[in-house]
Amino acid sequence: MPPADATTDKPAVKSGLAAFEEFHALPISEKIALLSRGRELYHCLFAEQFDRPLLDRLGRLCDHLRVLTKTKEGDDFVATVLSHRRAMLYFSQPSTRTFLSFQNACHILGMKTCEIRDPRTSSEMKGESFEDSIRTFASYTDIIIIRHFENNFAEHAARVLHGTPRVVPIVNAGAGTFQHPTQALLDVYTMNRCLEGGIEGTTLMLVGDLKRGRTVRSLALMMRHYRDVRILLVSPPEFRMRPDILDALRAAGVFYEETSDFAGALSEADTVYMTRVQDEHDAAGESRAVNVAGFVLRPEHLRRIKPKAIILHPLPRRGEIDPAVDLDPRAAYWRQERNGLWTRAALIAMIFGAEKALLARIT
Repeated sequence: MPPADATTDKPAVKSGLAAFEEFHALPISEKIALLSRGRELYHCLFAEQFDRPLLDRLGRLCDHLRVLTKTKEGDDFVATVLSHRRAMLYFSQPSTRTFLSFQNACHILGMKTCEIRDPRTSSEMKGESFEDSIRTFASYTDIIIIRHFENNFAEHAARVLHGTPRVVPIVNAGAGTFQHPTQALLDVYTMNRCLEGGIEGTTLMLVGDLKRGRTVRSLALMMRHYRDVRILLVSPPEFRMRPDILDALRAAGVFYEETSDFAGALSEADTVYMTRVQDEHDAAGESRAVNVAGFVLRPEHLRRIKPKAIILHPLPRRGEIDPAVDLDPRAAYWRQERNGLWTRAALIAMIFGAEKALLARIT
């Protein structure tokens, strides 16, 4: 029994922050179960929410959407499926690809969108609480897509709405240095489309700032669902992958190897996944002290890469891939970027239960 309040003799009520901190300390599996509202996919917060069957279904729906929207008739039909829904894009971090792909994914499905891309234009500047802001967004829209510099912002938003009269799905569109599950979804889809035979039995090479790169953290977790995948973690010592991801890979029996030998690892990889230095998370410019010159993909490296391998990058790039590499047929990062549109459209359709209606439409 909680301690009684001395003035009212009623049980003490925890503050919103205290309640969230208690919730945040739970294992992710318990958080997912608590917030799922009895559905397979409601909020999209963590890479751990996706198993192999769900990833395969998402891929099939992506393929179907691509074909449907190639004709005016099909495109017009897709635009009716969720035309009664509205989406809120709350992006407090700068974004080009993620914002535009989510916005256009909503438009493909016929959804109306509104946005806040600068918190200074919201009532937060008047002192409105986080909890009140989220409940305000939920009052006007049917889904809230959040990109934020804080690791747990989207998770916190879902917890705020849990148990309130107006609960809407929350989608994590990038959370600090923690996770970026929808980027990992489009990466999985790209690898399955571009690799001969798909992901299973291949070697994934993750390169760069693995310590703070939320895209590689989420992607590594999803690799647990594919048989015989090897992961090469290639980075300067200062940017090694954090122990929580390594522990999860070991627990799942996924083979991984850590190395700083970028050129030497290239010949083993089926997917070369480049990333930039995440110096927006620096406390005092510490990234400047890290030598990343040896982790740049240049034209002279291409002869080391397998003929049927692919090169990916979550973008934006900042010198990690020489632009001359773009002309190589193995450079798949622009296809990867385009795939974000279809993956996010498929995800939103599944969240709202529109998967069957879309798949039932014959092209």
